[in-house]
Amino acid sequence: MNGFTFYSPTYFVFGQDEENNVGHYVRRFGGSRVLLHYGGGSVVRSGLLERVKKSLERESISYVELGGVKPNPRSGLVYEGISLCRKEHVDFVLAVGGGSTIDSSKAIAAGTVYEGDFWDYYQGKPIEKALPVGTVLTIAAAGSEGSPDSVITNEDGMYKRGATGEGIRPAFSILNPALTQTLSPFQTACGITDIMAHLFERYFTNTQDVEVTDRLIEGLLLTMIHQAPKVIADPNDYQARANIMWAGMMAHNNCCGVGREQDWSSHDIEHELSAVYDCAHGAGLAVVFPAWMDYTMEHDVMRFAQLATRVWGCHMDFAHPEQTAKAGITALRKFLKSIGMPGTLHELGAGEDKIQEMAHKACYGDGRSGHIGGFVPLYEEDVSRIFRLMI
Repeated sequence: MNGFTFYSPTYFVFGQDEENNVGHYVRRFGGSRVLLHYGGGSVVRSGLLERVKKSLERESISYVELGGVKPNPRSGLVYEGISLCRKEHVDFVLAVGGGSTIDSSKAIAAGTVYEGDFWDYYQGKPIEKALPVGTVLTIAAAGSEGSPDSVITNEDGMYKRGATGEGIRPAFSILNPALTQTLSPFQTACGITDIMAHLFERYFTNTQDVEVTDRLIEGLLLTMIHQAPKVIADPNDYQARANIMWAGMMAHNNCCGVGREQDWSSHDIEHELSAVYDCAHGAGLAVVFPAWMDYTMEHDVMRFAQLATRVWGCHMDFAHPEQTAKAGITALRKFLKSIGMPGTLHELGAGEDKIQEMAHKACYGDGRSGHIGGFVPLYEEDVSRIFRLMI
């Protein structure tokens, strides 16, 4: 295990109807003039946005609104939000929605107090200072409600890139599993896939002797495998929703990633897919991750075999561990299909004509150095081959 620092100060409020208390927490964490940031659609139709407004009004907290966040959130709206916050002297950003809304809120919070272009942060500059951010979560997926991370698509070139820094870890997050009950089975399955991908990105490591975090990751994966069919079959299963929601937070606040090298190349590859084709992030990961596994398995067959036996219940073939490893990848594919996820580029709505372009952008686009990944360094031709395994 490597040395590490870990700081996770987010105040979590978990349970039914807790969104009605959001004004209290905004006040507690220093907010008096709020940017209320959201997408639209369901948060309006369900009455959630109105409940949040009433809670702010009960605490005599003023607010300005900025809706319109889309999946794969865009830089244009971030710039608009930064301008609005400065004009209105906003001192707190409140995200009402899923990972896209939270990521957009974080970008606005960081950009508002920064003299340069907020995109500097998405090219590697760590975020040390930002307006405080609070969240009311509506989908278990990205884990942004507890993480110091944000992903934004730059519309100038359609680059989808991430930023990180303790300055954007939320001050508080309200998690009411009932708010996810209106999600479609597809949206729910995309969230489940994203959560599992966050765990896989940490699991595949070259760091030795990391049993504590290995076991944490394996336990969370088993939880997802157990709870996912229940919530797909019955969208109103509150307890299944609750387990998935908390697993999503734990998967990405980095309690499972400390002390170990991580990978993240599958996310980098998927970001090119969703930037070009605007597909759902979780659906893209469902196509990318098994292909990445096929391509990198030989680098550490025993780690793949360990996952196969401990998580998927595969028989360990000590004479031919590669067979066990392959069985685990097959089990993942079957699971993803069982919850309604796509398995190929074509099922995702993507084509083959942009494979080389996406591979190049993944490795060189927007100032990158020529390769991605931590478990196995991947160069342009490697990424191109992984894309072709998705056909």
